[in-house]
Amino acid sequence: MGIRADAGSKASELTLAVILAAGAGSRFAGEDHKLNSRIGGTTVGEWAIRAAHSAQIGPLIVITGAITPNVDDPDLCPTAIHNPRWAEGQSTSVQVAIEYARSIAAQAVVIGLADQPFITSACWRSVASSTSPIAIAAYRDPDGSRRRGNPVRLAHSVWDSLPTSGDYGARELIRMRPDLVEAIPCEGSPADIDTMEDLERWQNSSSTNSP
Repeated sequence: MGIRADAGSKASELTLAVILAAGAGSRFAGEDHKLNSRIGGTTVGEWAIRAAHSAQIGPLIVITGAITPNVDDPDLCPTAIHNPRWAEGQSTSVQVAIEYARSIAAQAVVIGLADQPFITSACWRSVASSTSPIAIAAYRDPDGSRRRGNPVRLAHSVWDSLPTSGDYGARELIRMRPDLVEAIPCEGSPADIDTMEDLERWQNSSSTNSP
């Protein structure tokens, strides 16, 4: 693939934070799109955007498609970029993000999903600080093992190896090139909101009803 295992970005180079928010959320049966459903008075999408924004790792963009997520907080003003090919799968949204990253001379992107409202700003910062070609968050399971999830940092050296079609992002590249990957221990949860049952479970999981 022509990727060097030591091809990570320097700390001084520009990093782009990306929230993927383009999907239709077809498994969600609520009145609103799942990203506009609320936990603790804040939309699912805004929780995710807020964490990436608060991490302050670099410019923040949101890739939109079926909808543009509602954001109530006026201090959150990420650049929204529409993916006209969103229905073709997640890879097309990743490619839109990479195209924007190239346009601003970014040397790495850190990508998270808008339907994962429980990822912390600290996790974004930890993943962004890696100098590996690929860095991926690793969350502790009850049995003490680590489960990999978002966000994922992709240095510019791997961008040409990312898929241009299909409903996945860097998963296959991560599987094929484990030598490029650093797992970053993170707190929080990579749980996503796909169904009404997911939403109700988290709404009822604490007295504060918030991530």
